[in-house]
Amino acid sequence: MKTIVFIHGMFQNPKSWHKWVAFFTQRGYKCIVPAWPLHRGEPNALRQNPPAGLGDLHLQTIVNEMKAVVRALPEPPIVIGHSVGGLIAQLLVAEGLVDLGVPIDSVAPNAMLAFDWGFMKNSALIANPLKGNEPFYMDLESFRASFCNTMTEEETKAAYEQTALHDSRNVLRDCMGEAGQIDMDMPHAPMLFIGGEKDEIIPAALNKRNAEAYTDEASISEFIEFSNRGHWICGQQGWEEVAIYIEGWLQKHEHIQYHAVEMH
Repeated sequence: MKTIVFIHGMFQNPKSWHKWVAFFTQRGYKCIVPAWPLHRGEPNALRQNPPAGLGDLHLQTIVNEMKAVVRALPEPPIVIGHSVGGLIAQLLVAEGLVDLGVPIDSVAPNAMLAFDWGFMKNSALIANPLKGNEPFYMDLESFRASFCNTMTEEETKAAYEQTALHDSRNVLRDCMGEAGQIDMDMPHAPMLFIGGEKDEIIPAALNKRNAEAYTDEASISEFIEFSNRGHWICGQQGWEEVAIYIEGWLQKHEHIQYHAVEMH
């Protein structure tokens, strides 16, 4: 039985993966969904009472925790990550800890940017240096504009109430710094990059650039874009189409004898 580790992104926690866990469990995978530090619990309660120290949370702390989860497994897993979780999936792949990686709507490594209005606006709002270590408080209006721009008001409200959290601005800032650096010329495990056509946070074109930036000719780095999808691609209507595509890709590549070897 192959293990999948699902890694959530900013403003989310393991609750956002519950449909995916059911989907892949039914298909014979063992599913593990670790929470980032200070992200464990019911989203509604975490919104009402943000954990002390949330604004001081840094990307490397999260990466270290996810590394510990993966290293504790008997064999290298599949890792599926969304947004910042997609960058973390890439970082784990770069260290040779993963057999297959699927970054979805992924933040790109090496300070790779998109000169797209939605990307620039959302990045500037979150990373705003004038706000110091004050957490970014995610409200319904911001969630609708950034995550759920392709969804109805009712769908957005349900998604917000069930899954949205506040988060540390430092995580996104760190993604653009040393903690988000990857040597993209090295051999690596197969990766599938997924982009949403109407994503207002990470444009599909940036996901494509990210996939194409891996230069090792013997390694697999593929990209697919799903039409009419926003950043909430893993939860919005039609999420099953994305999951089915990933399952097919995993089955196609599981036979590839990439032996993950820890490099650090």
